[in-house]
Amino acid sequence: MKLYYSPGACSMAPHIVANETGTAVDLVKVDIPNKKTEHGDDYWAINPKGYVPALQLDDGSVLTEVGVICQYLADHKPDSGLVAKAGSIERYRLMEALNFVATEVHKQLGALFNPRMTPEMREVQMGTIERRLAPLEKSFANRQFMMGDTFSVADAYLFTVLNWTRPLKIDMGQWPNLQDFMGRVAERPKVQQTLKAEGLI
Repeated sequence: MKLYYSPGACSMAPHIVANETGTAVDLVKVDIPNKKTEHGDDYWAINPKGYVPALQLDDGSVLTEVGVICQYLADHKPDSGLVAKAGSIERYRLMEALNFVATEVHKQLGALFNPRMTPEMREVQMGTIERRLAPLEKSFANRQFMMGDTFSVADAYLFTVLNWTRPLKIDMGQWPNLQDFMGRVAERPKVQQTLKAEGLI
């Protein structure tokens, strides 16, 4: 399998999951602005959506979207414990968490990378982000990870997008429980391996 990624982008979540599950994937770096792979291939031809991640399966077909790829990788290594059993209420809770991260955290934080964002627009956007992070901060008061005391694919995704607060210069000190969560995940050996592979540490 090939995982098309850009260092530090949301594609880092499935990269973490691949490492956590011991799944061998060939990493292919993508120059997102120019839509070219590191080998010079046209990325539009691989993923018509134009963004990462994309997972090319052994049969040549391509999966996209962070939450879907993370579940696919973890489902193929059920002993990893990164996803609950399909059809169980725990699995639906996991999908609920993944969807929340995708639509309410990823998209809200990601909007701040827009070079056309004015200080006034940023202030409004930060208000939305603060409202989205408030329930997460509260939920982490009595649990280690999103689903309880066990690391899951949702944590890989949340860690990845909250990591953007560094280049965005957002002080996580106002969310101490989330800050502690970031520290716990960052200490995981496979997360360290991922960060090193992407040149982030």
